[in-house]
Amino acid sequence: MGQPLAIAAGEKIRLKKFDPGYTGKFKDKSETERETAENAAKIGELVYKLYAEKKQSVLIVLQGIDTAGKDGTIRSILKEVNPQGIQIASFKQPTEEELAHDFLWRIHQKVPGKGELRVFNRSHYEDVIVVRVHDLVPREVWKRRYEQINAFEKFLNSSGTTILKFFLHISPEEQKARLKSRLADPNKRWKFSVGDLEERKFWDQYTEAFEEALTKCNTETAPWHIIPADHKWYRNLVIGRTVKKTLEALNPQYPQHVEGIESIEFE
Repeated sequence: MGQPLAIAAGEKIRLKKFDPGYTGKFKDKSETERETAENAAKIGELVYKLYAEKKQSVLIVLQGIDTAGKDGTIRSILKEVNPQGIQIASFKQPTEEELAHDFLWRIHQKVPGKGELRVFNRSHYEDVIVVRVHDLVPREVWKRRYEQINAFEKFLNSSGTTILKFFLHISPEEQKARLKSRLADPNKRWKFSVGDLEERKFWDQYTEAFEEALTKCNTETAPWHIIPADHKWYRNLVIGRTVKKTLEALNPQYPQHVEGIESIEFE
């Protein structure tokens, strides 16, 4: 039996039960390249229909520790998408204005409109992960946020937005290798921060925070998918499969053209 990507709502999630190096029946990248490319092409076609139809929307949430591969995932699965139908939102440290509102205020401004696919590269889950690990708000504040997040996502779903949440699960050994790679490559060195090394010291605390968020916010309307992400090619394959399958189920259609329009003559 293979390692599951989705876990039933209500089940307690322990990340140590999920192998971040899992690759299923595949041995290397060469065995997945064709399907990964086909998935990307099909996603591009379906997102174009979604944009033309303007009746439904899709929100993809990507979460994971530093170097887990959020940017790489976006480049792989959405490389064939027309830019008109997609936007990427990345949530950094809140501004003074954002801090003056509830924690979901800045998030709601970035949710997709009808016909759009939006990707959150980090998301509202930072407010139950980073703030918890670094004790930025009182415990009683972030504890309330799980229910608030669930209510928010349920509202989005009932308003026509399909939510796909992916946790990119990597091992500390793989993160170390990726950080070393950034430091060694002059073209990637700009992405390296000494702060990344400090954050590694909080690995256990981050794991605990992720586990609680994955457990408490894993709902039928917005389930979490735990993606083995030590191997980038397998990560891209399974996320691409899931996004394609979801879009196919939504079955977006081109709008009906005006009757007789094909007979219009141009001078």
